[in-house]
Amino acid sequence: MESTISTINDEITAERYEKVYDEASELWRQNATLEESTATFKTLRTKLGPVENRTLQSATEQQNSGGPLKGRAYIVAYRTKFQNGEGMETFTLVEQNGRWLLARYFVNSTALK
Repeated sequence: MESTISTINDEITAERYEKVYDEASELWRQNATLEESTATFKTLRTKLGPVENRTLQSATEQQNSGGPLKGRAYIVAYRTKFQNGEGMETFTLVEQNGRWLLARYFVNSTALK
């Protein structure tokens, strides 16, 4: 699971947003088109700049019998220092066919206001 987050981070850093989208879970693609997803990543990059470092805050495993995150899910939160500010980054991963896939990605930062 950590290697999945590391790979996703590498793709975001390299601005390979289409690859992030293509390799994300079905839930991600249901919630956003490729264009919407790319626009969100570009906005985050423009406002916050690249990630300088991140510290793990929490990692929570869930086993859900229903809802959008049905099955095994991991919610991993980091306190992240970006070039232009600090914030909380949250990655939600779901297990599909024995692989961890990105379901949600959220950044909360005053630098985005």
